Amino acid sequence: MNEFDVVIIGGGLSGSSTALNLSKKGYSVLVIEKEKVQNYMPCAGGMASSMQKFLPLDIKDAIESKIKSVEFRWKASDNVISDLSGESPFWIIKREKFDQLLLNKSMNNGVQIIRPVIVENVSKKNDKWKITCNNESIFTSKFLVIADGSQSKWAGYLKLGPRRPKFANTISLRLKGLGDVPKDVVRFEFGFVKYGFAWAFPLKESLNIGLGTFINNGPLENQDINNQVIRSFGFHDFPYKTINKKLRIWNGFHSINGDKVLAVGDAASLCDPFLAEGIRPSLISSFYAAECIDKCLAGKEEDLNLYTKKMNDNWGRSMAWGKRIAQIFYRFPRTGYQLGVKRKTAPKRIAQILSGEMSYEDIAKRVIKRLLTKS
Repeated sequence: MNEFDVVIIGGGLSGSSTALNLSKKGYSVLVIEKEKVQNYMPCAGGMASSMQKFLPLDIKDAIESKIKSVEFRWKASDNVISDLSGESPFWIIKREKFDQLLLNKSMNNGVQIIRPVIVENVSKKNDKWKITCNNESIFTSKFLVIADGSQSKWAGYLKLGPRRPKFANTISLRLKGLGDVPKDVVRFEFGFVKYGFAWAFPLKESLNIGLGTFINNGPLENQDINNQVIRSFGFHDFPYKTINKKLRIWNGFHSINGDKVLAVGDAASLCDPFLAEGIRPSLISSFYAAECIDKCLAGKEEDLNLYTKKMNDNWGRSMAWGKRIAQIFYRFPRTGYQLGVKRKTAPKRIAQILSGEMSYEDIAKRVIKRLLTKS
C-alpha cells in the first residue's frame, strides 16, 4: 500500500511518538527515516516524569536514572544544590531505548516504517501529498508531518516555523562510569563555556556530558575547555569522541502548520533556548499534532491552525520568557550565577522547570510581582 492517512518524515523521538499517537487513533501511518538504527544517540536524556501523560505506553524500560537533586556549580566550585519535590519528578532516559520502544509499539499498532530512505521531493496535488523518495518509491497521504530534526530540510521548504532558524551549538559525549556525579543528581556547570554551560546527566553505568552555547552562535571547538569540563565531572585520562550538533531553538511565535502539514519537535524550532531541553517539546508537540490531525480527519476542524495555537499557548509563552532570560544570563554569566542561581529560591525554580512544575512565565511573573511589591 502506497497511500496513507499520514506520512511522517523522520523517525526520531518526535516522529515515532507522533506515529504512536496517531496509530492509537486507528489511522494508517508511514514513517520515512533516513538513518539506519542508531546504537548511540547524542542526547542528555533528561525528561520530566509528568510527560508520561503525553505517551500512550509505559516507558519504564527506557528509564536509566531517577533524579532527586539538581546541582549547579561555577567552574567546579561554588556549589548550589536543590532537591526536587515529589517522587521521581525527573528521569534520565536512554534515547536509543526510548526511541526504539516508541517505534516498536507503533509498528505493533500497524505503523509502517522504511529506512534508510531519503525523501527527495514533496508536493501537493488534488488535496493530497505526494512524497517521492530516493529509492524511487512514491507515497501519497492526506496529511504530512515534518519530524526530521534540527537540520530539517522540509520545515523551511514548507515555510513552517521561523524563516531564519536560530541554533545553539552543542557538543555531546558519553563516558563509562559516573565520575564524581551521584547517580540521582544532574549537574550544571557554568563558567567554562562562553555564552552557555555544560551538563552531566547520569545513566546506569555511564554519564551523558554536553556543552552548549546559546547566543551569538559562538563556536565550541576548544579541546582545553572540553577537558576542563570533563575533569570537573571527575574523569581523568579519558579517551572520548565528541559529537557536534546544532539545535534549532525556539526563536519567536511562528506558524508551524500549513495546509494539511505541520512540524513537530526540533524541526519546529521548539528546543528550550535556556536549558536546551528538547524531549519535553517533542512529546508535547507530537501529542497535539496527532490530536489536531485526528480532529481534521474526523471532520471536527477544517484546518490545522489549532495546532500552532496550542503549541504557542502550552510551550511558546514560556519559551518567550526563557529566551529573554537566556539573552541576559549568558551575556553576563558570572552576574547571572551570583544574582540568579545563588539567589535563595532560584535553584528550586530551575529544578521545577526541569520537572515541569513551573514555566519561565511563572518565574517571570513572580519576579515582576516581587518588584512591584517593593516599589
